[in-house]
Amino acid sequence: MLLKEPGLAAVVLLLLCVQGLHGSALLAVSSYEFTAYRMQQYNLSQQKHGCRGAIVVAEARAAEEPVLTRRCVVMKVSDFTTERYLEAQRQNAAAVLILLPRNMSSIPHDIVQSFMVSESETLLTETLMPVYVALEDEQLLYMYEEVKQAAATRTSSIVIRVLRSMITATAFQILVSNTAPIKPITDTSISTLEGVLPGAGEDVPTIVITAHYDSYGLAPWLSHGADSNGSGVTILLELARLFQILYSSSSTRPQYNLMFSLTGGGKYNFLGTKRWIEENLDHAESSLLHDNVAFVLCLDTLANADELHMHVSRPPKPDTPMHAFMQLLEEVVSSRFPWVKLGLVHKKINLVESTVAWEHERYSLRRIPGFTLSHLDDSKSEQRGSVLDTMSQVDFRKMKRNGIIIAEALAQYMYNLSDKVSPFMCAWITQDVQIFKGPLDFQDARMSSLMSFLTSVPRATQLLDKEPSHVSLVNSLEHEFKRYLQQVHRHNFRQDRRDPDITFFDQMDQPIVMYRVKPAAFDLFLGGCIAAYLGIVYFAIQNFEYLYIKSEINDEIKGPVNPVEMTMAMKSELHILETLLFGPRRLRVIMCTTINMDDITASRR
Repeated sequence: MLLKEPGLAAVVLLLLCVQGLHGSALLAVSSYEFTAYRMQQYNLSQQKHGCRGAIVVAEARAAEEPVLTRRCVVMKVSDFTTERYLEAQRQNAAAVLILLPRNMSSIPHDIVQSFMVSESETLLTETLMPVYVALEDEQLLYMYEEVKQAAATRTSSIVIRVLRSMITATAFQILVSNTAPIKPITDTSISTLEGVLPGAGEDVPTIVITAHYDSYGLAPWLSHGADSNGSGVTILLELARLFQILYSSSSTRPQYNLMFSLTGGGKYNFLGTKRWIEENLDHAESSLLHDNVAFVLCLDTLANADELHMHVSRPPKPDTPMHAFMQLLEEVVSSRFPWVKLGLVHKKINLVESTVAWEHERYSLRRIPGFTLSHLDDSKSEQRGSVLDTMSQVDFRKMKRNGIIIAEALAQYMYNLSDKVSPFMCAWITQDVQIFKGPLDFQDARMSSLMSFLTSVPRATQLLDKEPSHVSLVNSLEHEFKRYLQQVHRHNFRQDRRDPDITFFDQMDQPIVMYRVKPAAFDLFLGGCIAAYLGIVYFAIQNFEYLYIKSEINDEIKGPVNPVEMTMAMKSELHILETLLFGPRRLRVIMCTTINMDDITASRR
């Protein structure tokens, strides 16, 4: 039979190989479009930050590749380090694409910390190299595994690498086709909210509780800011609800005005706080900040750790309101939460620097006493701005505990509980008297819903006055203020176009197309296989009579063969060859071979 011949067996084997290659290669070129988010780009205080480029036309490569010049370096969170980022810059890579998992809680804690450190260092300087961040999906993960596998073969022998690149390698082309120039945005509006709970009496001191509500990270569109500073906003809103209950009755209303403020632009030198202070002190005819301000309490990053740090520009003097309040904080912590470490961090304001480290420094520059309460001990901590700062980084029990500490100390200070008893009884009262319990307790469900709401959309400053969903977030915060506070005002501060404090840039989210292609060597290899196949078919046709006679001789040795059965077998084998050659596309190559059955019968006789 035909398939028993060595020559025809080789043909069949070659056909199977070509068919296998055809099935594994899929399409010669396929594309996939996804959305990626460009790294921060802004100018602040005459300093440039972030990436200045956006256009990418390059082949994807893994970070482990030795040559990255004019390539798009693809990394996962676990791959991204400062060293690899700087190496990509040194080799003039075309771009960097970072893949973030959709479920941030799946990332180990040590990798999260390592990424945050590298992220904060990356944001300190500017670069011309485009840097994009995208959320993982099936197609992007497949591309990542392919480029990683290609990088792993560089340790193999040269023959294996050449064969793999010719036959099985898959290349990915990354394209950002938006050729429009990047334009500056100088009309960004920063909103600050304020509301008051008026105290009993006239000309009473004012305590200001404030927090900034915006977020910061490598990419604005992925900056949700859960711990920094969604936790500060959540605690402030819960304090407003609880103290509104106490202020609603004349019998429990203290002799202090309690002012709440949510400021914008906190991640950009606290511009919202700066403009709000200027509005109240320099332009308003009357303001609570003009009068007797006891102290300002700034809430920043309070949803983690068993530490609390009181950041001050100068240590408070004894017998001052701020010193008395800090002592009450220490007493509440030592009596109810002894495992929490509370400390004072003193950092002078450097007037030479154009930026401030903490929000209270804006008040200190105007000689208003204030301090920042945070679980972070350093203003340059990587946890103050990261795309990984999501709900998975929030410990709700610790956030609630920190809120209780603030509320209890604040109530004891305003109601002057420690001065109404003897020093012997003071410690007992601090330990056993709990004002915020029962109906005045912090509500877990409300705090969770507030945090979910705050992290539902990115709160980057450059987005909050542009996108409808972001504008509605600020509107909702204003609604919360009006629900519990009085004299609620919303201040919208616009910049001077000629000399803006901060300049943002557009094209922060881009559609990117990923093309999946085979290397040019694969086309040469496939062309060689097709040429070899056609040559073998041509040889088989030219020598068909010889092959057939040889087959007949072998069959005579084995015994007589029915001519009809032999013809049917030949047709069946030809049908198999046709299927192997052309597959489901049914492309026909008409091979007309006339077999004279009389000649076959005569030759057998």
